[in-house]
Amino acid sequence: MEYMHITRENIDHEHICCALGAKQYEHAVLEKKQWLCERMEEGLVFYRLNERAKVFIEYLPAEKAWIPIDAPNYMYINCLWVSGRYKDNGHGKQLLEKCKEDAMAQGMDGIVHIVGKKKMPYLSDKPYFEHLGFQVVDRAEPYYELVALKWNEQAPLPAFKSSVKNAVAAGEGIHVYYTAQCPFAVGILEDLRGVASEKGVAFHTHHLRTREEAQQGPAIWTTFSMFNNGKFLTHEIMSPNKFEKLLHNLK
Repeated sequence: MEYMHITRENIDHEHICCALGAKQYEHAVLEKKQWLCERMEEGLVFYRLNERAKVFIEYLPAEKAWIPIDAPNYMYINCLWVSGRYKDNGHGKQLLEKCKEDAMAQGMDGIVHIVGKKKMPYLSDKPYFEHLGFQVVDRAEPYYELVALKWNEQAPLPAFKSSVKNAVAAGEGIHVYYTAQCPFAVGILEDLRGVASEKGVAFHTHHLRTREEAQQGPAIWTTFSMFNNGKFLTHEIMSPNKFEKLLHNLK
């Protein structure tokens, strides 16, 4: 099985798996590519299966990650995705091995990743990572868990930043915090805004444009996090129909 290393030199003419084939997200994919190019200067690595498939891994040094964690000298996995007929063929394990090889070559102490306490959309499956030797090292409400694979036993354990556990989101109405890291998040916002407008609900978006904003904000899952009147609702990038049902249930 061959994997392609996506770089700043080839990214313009290669697909990056995200929203593959979904023309309505083309603008968001271009935004993601720009975001990736900027992060590649900071050490981000992107491998994908050398086919037209949604099989890839994206990782970078944890100090450069756009999430609120303390994990010095660890590699952070932004995303590991193996979908459809490509599941159960060893792709996930092989892509993780590439991440581990890079981390060890750079003298890092381990790998860290965010998973869900239970199986949830857009969050990695915890049992899979535990099967590969990762251990839960920290938790954050309502369902986030930080898992790490550590080969230097003397290294400190990664943790969520204490500030995010007590952070307060913006006020009245629906507030969405997001980055350009996921085309689905960027691409769905205006549809959600339209639903909120029809229901007479205030809808605000907060584009996290720097690593500092992402690390210091109220969202743990900075790719997409939705709050209502300052209270966390969900990290799920949902369809307009599902969002409409959610708004109905909030009444």
